[in-house]
Amino acid sequence: MKLTTLDKYILKQIIEVFVLGVVIFTSIIFASDTFISLIKQISNYGMPMEIAFMIILLNLPSVIVMTIPMSVLFSTVMTVNKLCLQSEITAMKACGINIKRIAKPIFAFSIVMALFTFFINETIVPVTTSQSKTLLMYSLVQRNIPEGKRNFSIKELKNGNFIKRLFYVEKCENKQFYNVSILDLSSDKNIQILQAKTGTSVAEGWQFDNASVYTISKEGKSLNTSWIERTIIDFGSDIQKQLDKKNDGSDLNLLELAPYLKQSKDNSTLKLKALAQYKVRFWEKLALPITTVVFVLLGTPLAITPPRVRHNRGFLFTIGIIFFYYVIRAFSLSLGYDYKIPAILAANLPNIILGIIGFILYKQKTEKI
Repeated sequence: MKLTTLDKYILKQIIEVFVLGVVIFTSIIFASDTFISLIKQISNYGMPMEIAFMIILLNLPSVIVMTIPMSVLFSTVMTVNKLCLQSEITAMKACGINIKRIAKPIFAFSIVMALFTFFINETIVPVTTSQSKTLLMYSLVQRNIPEGKRNFSIKELKNGNFIKRLFYVEKCENKQFYNVSILDLSSDKNIQILQAKTGTSVAEGWQFDNASVYTISKEGKSLNTSWIERTIIDFGSDIQKQLDKKNDGSDLNLLELAPYLKQSKDNSTLKLKALAQYKVRFWEKLALPITTVVFVLLGTPLAITPPRVRHNRGFLFTIGIIFFYYVIRAFSLSLGYDYKIPAILAANLPNIILGIIGFILYKQKTEKI
């Protein structure tokens, strides 16, 4: 279909605001979630800055997928509201152009963005999410040696607040540790102190040679002393367990998630929570692109304001709709994870509710104007 001058005019304004929306919402999500999480990893586990930067880049596609529907809504509401305030919609009406014709290029743009979201979510996001997890584990397990540092300590935490291990290193030269002391509090029954002359970083963790190990009870009584020719401290086992607990299928595509739909909730090979997350994730991958169109259906009539209104309320409408959407989404997903409602309904309930409201409002506006 050939684009008319009206279509090009509306699309130009939509795309300009859309790009701005992607930048704004991506920055907000990164600042509130991903960035804070990485700062904790850097401070608690000594993650190198360059690896943290790579993880940020790998997480970018998954964040953009979430911001595309928000940005389409933002661009729709801001553009339509601006057309109302500048009396351009009134002028279009005088030329015989109704609201449905004005909204036509906006809906076309939302459909294109919905297909683009689905494409990214199916092809790029699973790969980058998997690579991000792999890079995170590699960084935290290998613990790159801080070359050239002297008299430094590193702490490894458990449960977020309690010290699991405390490391003291006299110096690091030529990819080697020298004179290392480790206070190991990982056991609930006793305390271990490891002292080694040398050590290095390997794929499994930190390797120490010719180490002396002192075991002390919690009451301070010395239990035994032993000598170990070679030992490896694995930093990543607890972190891997945490990643597995948080795994909701975000690194899988539809074809990889489809087999889980056939699994019964009584199946003993998967935990109930994980199985429910996989099922909901499958339907979410289909529901998220539809959200882009639903937002336009709801945002377009809300953005059409009476002539007496002289200020742009687009941003407030955008925030309100997004807040309402995520409240419903959080509620429906929790019901889906607990098997209170089917997974397909849990993923699509926000779209159903907002879609019905949007359809009613859109019909009322198109009939009046």
